[in-house]
Amino acid sequence: MSSNSRSPSPEFSPLAFDEDLAPLPQYKTAGTTELDFSGLLGEPLKLHEDLKSGCGGQLWPAGMVLAKHMLRYHRDELQHARILELGAGGGIVGLTVARGCSRLDHPLYITDMVDMESLMQHNIALNDLGDRVRAKVLNWGEPLSQEILDFKPDTILAADCVYFEPAFPLLLQTLQDLLALVPSATIYFCFKKRRRADMQFLKAARKAFTVTEIADEDRPVFSRENLFLYTFTRK
Repeated sequence: MSSNSRSPSPEFSPLAFDEDLAPLPQYKTAGTTELDFSGLLGEPLKLHEDLKSGCGGQLWPAGMVLAKHMLRYHRDELQHARILELGAGGGIVGLTVARGCSRLDHPLYITDMVDMESLMQHNIALNDLGDRVRAKVLNWGEPLSQEILDFKPDTILAADCVYFEPAFPLLLQTLQDLLALVPSATIYFCFKKRRRADMQFLKAARKAFTVTEIADEDRPVFSRENLFLYTFTRK
């Protein structure tokens, strides 16, 4: 997505609210968090969080839910998948998958706007995953790059991408482009409902895709926090 689509400014201010913006998680100073997802990762993942480039630099709750779900239910099949993460921020979901799989047959792409590129690269290096993970700029709503077209991702990960309402059509367009490229692909989509408009995105998604809520043993816990976990597939 373009650098002016997710945030009205690359500068983060917890007071700079706009009717198009969902409420943000509690502001954090820059720092590094270690995560092992209740022992699902043998070696913890290190994730540097830094809001200087925008709100995507912070760890958001849907990323935690989706990352844990992929480890718990899909670890073996992910070894053979062509994986692309959208709106990756610091790369929590893709990096967790890369750390948690004993091998990956293909490189794993984590993507976001250009302002997030250096943070993605930093977290790849921090976890010594440069041989498995590639960070790329992918602007929602724009034509897919030749590199992504050639890669043909069949597993798309998207967590907490429902944030800036004017970007919803751009996100939908990119999701449609990815499913048109690989009609058999599956999109794993997790988001936190923060306001009424978020469900309008889901309504639009149901028109475009087959939307299926995913079973997860933690659902009773995360649903209380208004977190939703779905797959999107082509109709």
